[in-house]
Amino acid sequence: MSYHRSENEQGVTLEPASPARATVIWLHGLGADGNDFVPIVPELKLPDELAVRFVFPHAEVRPVTLNGGMAMRAWYDIISLDRNGPQDEKGIRASAARIDSLIAEQVEAGIASDKILVAGFSQGGAIALHAGLRHAQRLAGVLGLSTYLPLEQHLAEEASAANREVPILLCHGSQDPMVPIQLGQHSCEALRQQGYAPQWQDYPMQHQVCLEEIQDISAWMQPLLG
Repeated sequence: MSYHRSENEQGVTLEPASPARATVIWLHGLGADGNDFVPIVPELKLPDELAVRFVFPHAEVRPVTLNGGMAMRAWYDIISLDRNGPQDEKGIRASAARIDSLIAEQVEAGIASDKILVAGFSQGGAIALHAGLRHAQRLAGVLGLSTYLPLEQHLAEEASAANREVPILLCHGSQDPMVPIQLGQHSCEALRQQGYAPQWQDYPMQHQVCLEEIQDISAWMQPLLG
């Protein structure tokens, strides 16, 4: 599939050759920007007839406590990676609200909400999970790569009924030194305990993506966007 690429201060968009019929909103990890996952799109080898638009937003630049207060693109401040440690609730909710706005823009542009898939890597995956499971309209799916479930303690009361059965795929590297696989596994189990049915895949890799994972993502994604 061929795409027309455009970029502005908000992010990068890949527009399919034919009028878009579905959208993937894909969030980058800490310190990266919307360009980070653009090269993965050709590797997904999605059929032309799906006509998928890809939206890769840039996170805002903000200081990150875990990195010594250094300013970088981040969806929220990371104070600790301890599962029971403090979390930047205000930042998480602000970024989730931005994802809601991006979804609304796609709906306004003619894409049905159930043909919009929210994906993210690492910190971006945390926002994808947080926003996707709370979004008021049914989505096509939620994809979390090398990530974890933030503000887990609030999900039961805040979950959207529309996305109670949304397809969820969680992928993680078994040797991830940044977001330990145990954190991802705990998040997967927490979702199951709350009635969701996430799929889990792990790969012999660190904090990254691999070809086998990309192929698995494509196979999972295609029926949801078709």
